[in-house]
Amino acid sequence: MVNMKNILNFLCVLMSFFVFSQTKSVKKLSVKNVTKTIVKKQPVAAKPNPDLVVIHQDLPVLIPKKENEKFGYVNQNGKFIIKPEYHIAVFFYEDCNLLNSPNQKARKFGTEEYATVEKDTISYRVDKTGKRVYQFKDSDLGKCKFGDYKQQLYQAYVLNGFYGIIEKAKFVNAADYRDYKIYPQYQYLYIMEGDDTADPRIVASHNDRFGVIDVNNKVIIPFEYSNIKRNFSWKLGRMFEVTKDGKNYYYIDVRNKTY
Repeated sequence: MVNMKNILNFLCVLMSFFVFSQTKSVKKLSVKNVTKTIVKKQPVAAKPNPDLVVIHQDLPVLIPKKENEKFGYVNQNGKFIIKPEYHIAVFFYEDCNLLNSPNQKARKFGTEEYATVEKDTISYRVDKTGKRVYQFKDSDLGKCKFGDYKQQLYQAYVLNGFYGIIEKAKFVNAADYRDYKIYPQYQYLYIMEGDDTADPRIVASHNDRFGVIDVNNKVIIPFEYSNIKRNFSWKLGRMFEVTKDGKNYYYIDVRNKTY
């Protein structure tokens, strides 16, 4: 009888051990087969620079400005964002020599996100925070492609010492005033290069002062300046580089606002 009890006790312990072992195995398997979900971190979007204010959509967000004989960049409110420390500073615009560079790593610095500056006879490209991101190397310069040049529709015409404007394709008879877009009446005219050849801006001189007109002879900038530079400021920045004293030049927009 005792042996039978011992045998039963042994079988009960053995069965308990077996059940306990199975339970542990099941638990291990269930944990092992659980699929882990990986949560990917979303890239943090770059915050817009609050200093790059946009008041007028037709203007650059950063404009070259000279102070104490050095150039920097101001925003459309006139606040210096890039301190004046350069001998030369031009508008943020594409550099075709870098865009076509044989050095692929240098090409990105040719985009309009960067501007060319010069300090101590060394030329750089800077970003809109003012950081110098690239120093020019002759070996990096490629050849510009000029296939996108737009032929101008209008040209200046001189008659009896005065300047007017003609449309080249339609001009026939210099003696017929109807053939002129603007009949010769100015001391000087110069058509600024721009993307809109049908409606260019024209630097004009009248009574020894300079202003800007359009092809319909409408005054855009009043005749109050001693000079207006005939450069790429209109094409690159839709602005004019002007002076009243013949020495100190600065930029104005088509609203005649000073920067």
